[in-house]
Amino acid sequence: MTTLSRSTNIGALAAAFAYTTLIFGAAIAPSSAEAKSGSMFYTVELAQPVTKTSTTIAGGVAWACKGTTCVAQKSNSRPLRVCRELQREHGQITSFTAKDEALDADNLAKCNA
Repeated sequence: MTTLSRSTNIGALAAAFAYTTLIFGAAIAPSSAEAKSGSMFYTVELAQPVTKTSTTIAGGVAWACKGTTCVAQKSNSRPLRVCRELQREHGQITSFTAKDEALDADNLAKCNA
């Protein structure tokens, strides 16, 4: 019976972890084509850009953020609640749209309060 060295086992484990991370990240992050095609339920514009492309969990959904734009699939929560939770993570929100319907000025002010 042949056994692998400890460093080979660690290397294989690290490679498996990296592969899993890449596959999982690709599965939850929408492509730019999905974001542009309107398949995302929420679209948000932030006042300040995120420092790097990221995925954030807020309002019960995974948000994909790049620059000043964040997009996400539908949540079971009300749009105002989803907006407030994202605002806590990324700061002031200049526009929040749920299924092509923008929050009105009063609700956007509540979101940013």
